[in-house]
Amino acid sequence: MKMSKIASTTILLILISLNQGHSATDIDEFINEPAPEWGELQWINSEPLQLKELEDNVLLIRWWTDTCPFCERSANALNELHQTFEDQGLVIIGMYHPKPRRPRREKDIVSVAKRLGFVFPIALDMDWSILRRYWLVPGTRRWTSVSFLVDKGGKIRYIHPGGEYHKDGGKKHRACQEALQELKRQIGICLAELGKKKTEDKKKVK
Repeated sequence: MKMSKIASTTILLILISLNQGHSATDIDEFINEPAPEWGELQWINSEPLQLKELEDNVLLIRWWTDTCPFCERSANALNELHQTFEDQGLVIIGMYHPKPRRPRREKDIVSVAKRLGFVFPIALDMDWSILRRYWLVPGTRRWTSVSFLVDKGGKIRYIHPGGEYHKDGGKKHRACQEALQELKRQIGICLAELGKKKTEDKKKVK
């Protein structure tokens, strides 16, 4: 029974990946690799953050932009994840990238972030340099609205290759709903590992 569930999950991930224009192998090359640093960026809703400063957290890094319908439809899911898991150690980083690439006024980005309800930290990847470092360099990608889940040790554990995830839309959006459920499951695994580490660290102090 357990193997059947594993097989079903694997098939689901492959189907989602193929639906988004990516093969499972294409994504697997990143898994368990260290997440790249992002260097100096402008930030909204937060003081400047660095990856190394967040090693005691689980990170969900989502690239988004103000002209992307997939980003807008995923906004409620990101807000819900933030509200549900923030106290357990999840930090959501919204990596804004202008698409098409042209100058954007910071106040306009702030306005869009407020409209979408984003209260979590937002970094401005204005020249796509961080997006290329994480995702675009190995080859041509269909989507730029990618999400990376990074564990307590700074390693990439799960990737949603772009597009949307949410719990709405009925049968036509079943893949989006299943993608959100899988993302929640992966977040749960990483947060459980983080909780175990914190418990062990407390015991060592005693």
